[in-house]
Amino acid sequence: MKKVFALLAFSVTLTHAASAQQDPKAGKILDQMSAKYQALKGFKANFTQTLENDAAKVKENLSGDITVSGQKFRLKLNGQEVINNGQTMWTYMKAENEVNISDFDPEEQDVSPTQIFTLYKKGYKYAYVQETKEAGEACDIIELSPENKDNPVFKVRLTVSKADKSVKSWKMFKKNGNRYTYTIRKFQPNPPLDATTFNFDKTKYKGVKVIDLR
Repeated sequence: MKKVFALLAFSVTLTHAASAQQDPKAGKILDQMSAKYQALKGFKANFTQTLENDAAKVKENLSGDITVSGQKFRLKLNGQEVINNGQTMWTYMKAENEVNISDFDPEEQDVSPTQIFTLYKKGYKYAYVQETKEAGEACDIIELSPENKDNPVFKVRLTVSKADKSVKSWKMFKKNGNRYTYTIRKFQPNPPLDATTFNFDKTKYKGVKVIDLR
C-alpha cells in the first residue's frame, strides 16, 4: 500500500525540525504558498506524473486526480484508488477488484498528499533557485534538501506561481536515478464534498474482495 503514496507524495520520512540557516526569500514564498492551501476547505486537482530514469532509459507518464480536505484525501492513479478519512485508509486495486483496509497512522506512513504543502517546515533545508516560466506563467523555483542523509530522496524542486502562489509542479530526485515530476493540469478550490467523498462504499464496487488488515 505504501507504494501508492510514492506515486504522488514525496516518499520520505519526516525527521527533526530543521536547524540550519534557511533562505529567507525561499521561506517567504513557501509560507505564502502554504497559507494559500491551508486556508481552503478543500481542493481537487488533476495531475500528470512523469517518471524518468536516464540510465534505465525509462520515461513513463500517468494521469490521476486527488481530492483533499484537511487530513482527508481521495487519490486515483493508475488503476488504484486510495481513500483516507483521517482514521481509516482504503486501498482499492481495480485489476484485482480488491480493497485493503487499514488504520491510518500518519506517524507510520510516508508523507501523505495532505502534507505536501507543509513538508518544508520540518527536516528540510530550502533555498531559492531562480525565476522561470511554466505554461507561459511567471514562477519561482524553490529547492528542498532533506537533512537526513539516509533519505532516498536527495532533492525536491517546487515551482510556485508568482501571481497566486499556487504550486504548478514539483520534481523529486531519488538516489536510485529516478526523477518524478508532478504537473498540476487543473485545480478546483473548495469543491463540493459530502460524507461519501472520503469513505469507501463497497456497494459501488460489485463483487469487491475486502481484506481487513486492522
